[in-house]
Parts: sequence; C-alpha cells; structure tokens
Amino acid sequence: MQDEPTPTELVQSVADFLRNDIVPLISGHQAFKLRVGINALDLVVRQLTQAAAADEAEHARLRELLGQDGDLLELNRALTAQIASGAVGLQTPGLKQHLWRTTLAKLAVDQPNYASYKREAGRSTDGS
Repeated sequence: MQDEPTPTELVQSVADFLRNDIVPLISGHQAFKLRVGINALDLVVRQLTQAAAADEAEHARLRELLGQDGDLLELNRALTAQIASGAVGLQTPGLKQHLWRTTLAKLAVDQPNYASYKREAGRSTDGS
C-alpha cells in the first residue's frame, strides 16, 4: 500500500491549483495554453478513476457477445473483423447495446461536458 496522496489526488491537486490560483493571474495565449494543460490533467484524473471499470465492463460484454475469451484488444479486433465480414451486425443480439455502452463510457472519460453526451447519459444506456 502506498502512502497518501494517491497519484489521482496529486494530479487533481495540481489541476485545481493551476485553475484556481494561476489562470486568474495570466491572460491571452498563455492562459489558453494553461487551460489546455489543465484539461489534459483533468483527463488523466478521469482515466485513472473511470477507465479501468469501463474497460472491465466492455471486456465482459465482448466475451459474452463473441462467446470467446481474450484480452480487450484481441476481442475488439475479433468483433471488428466479424462486423467487417458481415458475420455480425446491428441485428445481432447485444451488439447495439454494447456499442452504445462503450461509446458512453468513452465519452464519460474523454468528453464528459459534451452536450450530446450529457443528454444521452441521462437516458437509457442501451441505445434504444
């Protein structure tokens, strides 16, 4: 077990410090570049806190959908090949829901403030 603070807490603290204490002191292009850096730190925090669970859920869905095992990359490649060959399509039970849930999980990490994501996240998670 590692001591506190955690890597997530450290990155979040740096982002908060820059956002709250430094951004107000500068302007123009330098402030813009700083906000880009803060956004990158916020993304890292979301990746550290959300991506593992999203990947586990995606992996479980892929194993069920494909009826095979493998790591996440292998299963995504297998699904892609099956879609490209026409063996699997939106009529395949579970595919549409898997794609929808995977997309929402990725947006939750990458673009949580995206208006369309916010709207859809409040609706059904199965894409219907």
